[in-house]
Amino acid sequence: MYASFQDLDVLVVEPSAVQARIVRDALAKLGVTRVQTADSGASALSAMHAATPALTISPMYLPDMSGVDMLQTMRADETLSGVAFILISSELREEVLDPIRQSGASAILPKPFTEADLVTALRSTLDYLNPRQQLDVVVDLERLRVLLVDDSPNARKFMMRVLNNLGIENIVEANNGREGAEVLGSSMFDLVFTDYNMPEMDGLAFVKHIREQSWQATVPVIMVTSETNEARLEEVRQAGVSGICDKPFEPVVVKRVIEAALSASG
Repeated sequence: MYASFQDLDVLVVEPSAVQARIVRDALAKLGVTRVQTADSGASALSAMHAATPALTISPMYLPDMSGVDMLQTMRADETLSGVAFILISSELREEVLDPIRQSGASAILPKPFTEADLVTALRSTLDYLNPRQQLDVVVDLERLRVLLVDDSPNARKFMMRVLNNLGIENIVEANNGREGAEVLGSSMFDLVFTDYNMPEMDGLAFVKHIREQSWQATVPVIMVTSETNEARLEEVRQAGVSGICDKPFEPVVVKRVIEAALSASG
């Protein structure tokens, strides 16, 4: 259990000694003092295996690999798959940032970041790491059936941990909207989570299918997406989603959206 920032063991990956010091000082100001450093992806992975941290903080570009490469390696490693990950980057291109979002980062911090930015990212990290947070809505969690639709296995794994932390265990996965529609056709669900950008049937088409063709047309649907095109998101809202969360998301925001969706449906 991580009750506060001070309980976090953090690995800061940064090839620049100056930048590493900036991050360490910012963490120390918030009471995070159990901090190790590494200057490359390989040394970071080795350090994580020697002493697994709660959180790894990394830039996008390292001497031997990218932040994406390191995060995907962590997510594929059973020992490191549950380590929270924060990216610090001045990168603004969506095509570069999207793989980080899809791989289950806890947060993306701008460079330079403010203390408020870091506080928000660390709070999201605590929410991700801590189990059994209570939903502020009367619902039988043991019976709550959730359908999780996303073409990224890492994104599904990240989302499942957040849902598990809320006490939601009965979760069925689907790789895209077409698979999700097939599952919905044969099984009853209380809540649906879907990504936007997916092959075969994207999130918009999936939401429209639910609202217009499914026998479960009133099931609450929450979209968790890295999509930033406002016109596309407005089209999703018009199609009938119950809520939208950004990737990477703050677990507390997902909690509020779930509470609102379940309260409205009940």
